[in-house]
Formats: sequence, C-alpha cells, structure tokens
Amino acid sequence: MHDRIDYSALLRTMEGTKLAPWLTLLPEQIEAGLCPNRFGDLPDWLQALERLPEVETDQVNLSTAVELMSSSALPAETTRQIHDALAALIPWRKGPFHIHGTDIDTEWRSDWKWDRVLPHLAPLKNRTILDVGCGNGYHCWRMLGEGARQVIGIDPSPRFVVQFHMLKHFIGNVPVDLLPVGIEAVPANLQAFDTTFSMGVLYHRRSPMDHLRELKATLRPGGQLVLETLVIDGKLGEVLVPEDRYAKMNNVWFLPSCETLISWLRKCGYKNPRLVDLNKTSTDEQRSTEWMQFHSLPEFLDPEDSNLTAEGHPAPLRAVMVAEAP
Repeated sequence: MHDRIDYSALLRTMEGTKLAPWLTLLPEQIEAGLCPNRFGDLPDWLQALERLPEVETDQVNLSTAVELMSSSALPAETTRQIHDALAALIPWRKGPFHIHGTDIDTEWRSDWKWDRVLPHLAPLKNRTILDVGCGNGYHCWRMLGEGARQVIGIDPSPRFVVQFHMLKHFIGNVPVDLLPVGIEAVPANLQAFDTTFSMGVLYHRRSPMDHLRELKATLRPGGQLVLETLVIDGKLGEVLVPEDRYAKMNNVWFLPSCETLISWLRKCGYKNPRLVDLNKTSTDEQRSTEWMQFHSLPEFLDPEDSNLTAEGHPAPLRAVMVAEAP
C-alpha cells in the first residue's frame, strides 16, 4: 500500500461495529482496487500525490464549499508545487475545490447538486454514511461538513481515489474514506449505514432492481436512501432503454419516469419513496473546463435543439428520490 493511502485507521474504527463483517474482505479488496498491474497510470498518479508538500492547513471550510487554506501565506514555489501536483490528476469531474490558492473548476458544479439535495435529507449529524459511486469524494467532504460521524465513499476508479487523497493529505485524519471498490464489494445484508447515497449510478446498472436491493441491504432499519438518477418525463410504467448511446454514453441502460422509479422503490421494499427534486441539467452545471478538457454536456446535446441529446433522446433530466428502509 502506498504510504499516503493508508486505510489502517478506518479498519480499526470498523472493529466491533456493524461494519465488522466487511473487515475480513476489505484488505484484499483494497489491494485489488489499487493494483498497478491493472491500472497502468496509477504509479504516475501516486507520484503526484507524493509531490504534495507538507503545509499547515488550519482553515478548512466543508460546510459551504470545499476550501482548504493556511492562515499564513505560502511561498510561491509551494503554491506552484501544489497546483502542478493537482494538475497531474486531470481530468477532475466533481467539485469545485479550492486548495491553497489553486481553484479546481471541475466539469460538474457538484455544489449546485448538493444545494438542491441537502434540504430534503434527514439531518446528517452523527450519522454513518455510505456514498456509492462517489467519484473523487466531493460530496463525502460536504457530508462531513454537515457533521456526519463517519463517511465511507466507494468508487472503483483509482484516479478518483488518488484525487480524494490529495485533499486528505491536507485535511488530515478525519472520519472520511474513499475505498477503491464498487457496491459488489459490500457484504450482503450489512445493514450498517444510517444514510446511503447513490447519485449518478442507477442508469449505469444493467439491473436497476438489483441495485436498489443492494442499496437497501446497506441500510439499518429506518435508514435513509438518497437516490439521484436520470429520468424521463412520462407516466407510470414508462421507461427509456436506449439501444445505442445516450448523450454519447454507451453504458446507459434504464431511464424510468419518476412514477415508475417510485414504483420500483416500493417493489424493492422501501418505505415512503418520494420525489424531492427534478432538475434539467444545464450547460452551466456540466461543461468542459481547464481541469476537464474533454467533451461535456454542450457536445452531448443536439446542436439544433438543446431539449434533445445528440442521438435524439430527451435531454438529461435528473431526479432525486428519498426513501427509507423498513
């Protein structure tokens, strides 16, 4: 294990808790998820993490943004080292982040999504939280900013894991971790989390019902699911299954109507599933930037009609559902 990606503190905190059944599996899962033989660029990303200088970070704002600063001015060379190390992990998709003078303008304005979701949640203070498919962990930091007791994010992309640890390098030993695994790695019927988030994952799953059942199995009785996914404007029973790509993505499987998704949640055993936010994604919220230079939403839409994707499907419409485990 790389010395700056150290999960020993997390493993210790899991002992004797509802998370303990995961302990026997997790070390091997972490090793597989950060295996340089599987991910050829990983050594370069780890070298960038290693190049981050040690600086005092005594001003941390996670409640209204993700901002890390020092009350004393840093030397210009130190600021440049931080910028260059962070830039080595481009593309940055979720954010934004403000890290010791470097403003990372990410592809997504994930703070806008957070502002839409947060008012509808059971208070996160003192809760144990799982964030499935969390990317680089932007929302995990915001959950800590709301007073969560412990946050575990999971995402199988090692680039996102290293991006997360670039922030943790400065923030230090706080109860937020990002594991290099997918939801399949979580033991069945764990029932350990007070809140489980799945944002931007469901439409990538070939079996949405299985995903909803997997999510429910992570929650303690009465725990809350926060589900954000692509939907269509339609009636009960209507679902879009793109035969080819959707918004130039080739791994999009099911886009239900809101009523259909609520029906799925009920069928999977959730209590009181409800729509709390519906938002058409704008090209101000998702776009190319200096920190993510590939094509983004403006290129994924029909150039003649922004209400359609490049393939002629309805443009991205995102719903947030909240429900409770029985």
